[in-house]
Amino acid sequence: MVPFSKYDGLVVEATLSLTELELAVRTARAQQLHIEEVLMRDFKVPLPLIGAALARHFSVPYEPMRPARIKPGVLLRNLKAQYVEDHQWLPLDEDKNGLLVLALDPDRIRASKIVNQVFPKSNVTYCVTTRLEFKHTMDQFFGTTARSDGSSLRELLAGMEEETTEETVNVSEEVESELVRLVNKVIMDAYRQGVSDIHIEPLPGNGRTSIRFRKDGSLVPYIDISSSYRNALVARIKIMCDLDTSERRKPQDGKIKFNKYGPLDIELRVATIPSSGGVEDVVMRILAAGDAIPLDNLGVLPQNLERLRGAIEKPYGLFFVCGPTGSGKTTTLHSVLQYLNTPDTKIWTAEDPVEITQKGLRQVQVNRKAGLDFATVMRAFLRADPDIIMVGEMRDKETVSIGIEASLTGHLVLATLHTNSAPESIVRLLDMGMDPFNFADALLGILAQRLCKRLCTRCKLAYVPRADEIEYLLTQFCAELVNTAAFIRDPEGGRAKVLVSWRERYAQADGSFTLYRAVGCAECNLGYNGRMGLHELMIGTDKVKQLLQEHARVAELLAAALEDGMLTLKMDGIEKVLQGLVDFRTVRQVCIK
Repeated sequence: MVPFSKYDGLVVEATLSLTELELAVRTARAQQLHIEEVLMRDFKVPLPLIGAALARHFSVPYEPMRPARIKPGVLLRNLKAQYVEDHQWLPLDEDKNGLLVLALDPDRIRASKIVNQVFPKSNVTYCVTTRLEFKHTMDQFFGTTARSDGSSLRELLAGMEEETTEETVNVSEEVESELVRLVNKVIMDAYRQGVSDIHIEPLPGNGRTSIRFRKDGSLVPYIDISSSYRNALVARIKIMCDLDTSERRKPQDGKIKFNKYGPLDIELRVATIPSSGGVEDVVMRILAAGDAIPLDNLGVLPQNLERLRGAIEKPYGLFFVCGPTGSGKTTTLHSVLQYLNTPDTKIWTAEDPVEITQKGLRQVQVNRKAGLDFATVMRAFLRADPDIIMVGEMRDKETVSIGIEASLTGHLVLATLHTNSAPESIVRLLDMGMDPFNFADALLGILAQRLCKRLCTRCKLAYVPRADEIEYLLTQFCAELVNTAAFIRDPEGGRAKVLVSWRERYAQADGSFTLYRAVGCAECNLGYNGRMGLHELMIGTDKVKQLLQEHARVAELLAAALEDGMLTLKMDGIEKVLQGLVDFRTVRQVCIK
């Protein structure tokens, strides 16, 4: 049986057939309804059976609606209906065993640690319920049913959207209040859906303002707003991040500490950009605080992980992580720091902003307006007895020079770069004016990375690829190796060795491979759920350092690194295709020019 979702317990218990559950999923998607509504309406599934399926999925008890339940007034005194609607959890009771919390998705609420922020001293136990019973419980506690699934958003817009042809309107206090609620709602919905960026895109004239979310690397529409309120919407966001509301001709950057305006303890990095037609675009990046990911859980291939550990365990030197904005560089660096963070090690970090915090690290927030840039902070670190220094970004000659100096005087320096590949990073740093001999002495390695959409583990479909499909993957993999010595001497022999290596690691007993294709289910986005890293690890070997000192071309550095065991981003992606983690279409999107 292919597990569709948290409701697949209905099939296990023979409440529905697999075909009926498939039909329910398709009907819900086509009619834009929640699957629970379809299950009750079309298949007459009772609420207790839906609740039992949820309890089976989340491994917590099912809690039905109880008309005689006593309202926990003490627990609810700091919670509002709007907050409960947005976050989908509700305290039910507290006794000597701890706090009992009702949630629609206990796993998500537990992972977000929101309950622990509101009730910091409580031992929390979770239970699950159906969406309808959750609404009824809210109605019981708050007096009115808080409407979820975007209906409150529609209500907000309905209160605002009296269309007008004027470019600007005098926004009433009532509408302004609704606008404040709307901005908060957009940010909370984005956070709840795991969105990385919020794009606000107004059209000139009477065109509507579009809001889109970037989720797992792709932009998806969220809502459109009347042109009448675009200026007020942008002004509200500028007020939240303390920007000049009267300046509409220049780009501005700022930050929102959302806990001042709503219940989430998150920061947003905001950029406003004037666009054609006298309007301003706004992009907000959600900087959700979190814990560092263990190095073993980053998705680095075993051969790369061994080489990575060997590089970062050196007592001094320079190690870079490179890639475009949003490729997970900071996440990777914090995983490295967590691996190196021991009680006998002093670690300083300079970041903009500080997104991930770790016990034992001394972290500094860069503040350019106050004159505290990366170079200034690094000079201060050198006087503060560091063992390891992490720099959020090396973008200028001064910062790189200080980093090289620090690495040559007994410190391990970790930093990020905005470059496309590991060999290109070396050429770019040399172009900045770095001394090639000092740089070669300091270099430990460079890790380039991209984020690729991960196949949904619930619905991905296994298949045996045709011979020509494996041949195509082999051709793509070996195209990276054509300039290495082994392939120049014997290209066919090199291809054969790669294929034998694949069969040893990934093939079935009969020599066939198993690949997977995206399908799509109620739990994912068109067959993909989350992202994983593709990695290109170039180690500073003697051969690479010699070429660096000789100002060698990128092609020569690449060939030398491949001969030393490096996998390019595309090669790493193909290995993960063979592992069944991603498909080649998404690999092509992120790492093939």
